Amino acid sequence: MKEKTTSLFQLHSAILLFGLAGLFGKLLSLSPFIIVLGRAAFAALSLGIILGLSGHQLRVRRWEDLPSFIGLGGLLALHWTTFFHAIQVSTIAIGLLTYATFPAFVTIMEPYFFREKVSPVDVLATGLVVLGIVLIVPSFDLVSGITRGALWGTLSGFSFAILSLLNRKYVKTYSSFVITFYQNAFAALLLLPFFFMETQLPRVRDLLLLFTLGIFCTALAHGLFVKALEHLRAHVASIAACMEPVYGIILALVLLGEVPKPRTVLGGAVILGTALMVTARHKGS
Repeated sequence: MKEKTTSLFQLHSAILLFGLAGLFGKLLSLSPFIIVLGRAAFAALSLGIILGLSGHQLRVRRWEDLPSFIGLGGLLALHWTTFFHAIQVSTIAIGLLTYATFPAFVTIMEPYFFREKVSPVDVLATGLVVLGIVLIVPSFDLVSGITRGALWGTLSGFSFAILSLLNRKYVKTYSSFVITFYQNAFAALLLLPFFFMETQLPRVRDLLLLFTLGIFCTALAHGLFVKALEHLRAHVASIAACMEPVYGIILALVLLGEVPKPRTVLGGAVILGTALMVTARHKGS
């Protein structure tokens, strides 16, 4: 019982740290490319050190896996860049809630990835996600920051769904820590050219924030999440992970004074409800 309680604490600590990551989109005045470059670089560095000290094998087992890892790193870079851009052009709540569409996207795309039959729940999930986004966006005007934020956030959720589906192939061969290390390392390398294009370079304050984002909100959060799974079912962890936007919005309210609008809350409730529904169905099947 004590082990389960400890694991639940680790699980929700990880989700809280993941939710906290969204706040850095407002705390940092850097471009999304540089934010993600810093996050991925610090995360890869810390994961590489930890894996090396713990005796994990970091070498790619098959050279044909290397192009795939580079592609997965590119997807991670796309996911995080669109996520932080969504927050910068709109609000933390909109960025987090529209990103939370990813479980529904996974459910929608799974039949096509694994050649399965489309179920009525897949169709329902699609409709509910669209409804949630429509409720969040008052009018589809691309001049509006809310509209652009919702679109970028949805793209972030869509790209993360693809990343999640593709990752399933490699979790049977590599540990999740090794996969995460390679994805962060290649995401940082792919974004490195943007560093030399930037006119505004990170200050000491920015570097400290990026260090916190990469070490605590990425590497540590991932470690806590995986550690929690030692004594918790994946089903419990998946349901709890839907709390990430809730934690992030509460932290944004307390720390930054950002109050979400009623439409955002309503649309977010529909999206989170859909995420919970498809997650529970997927894990229960």
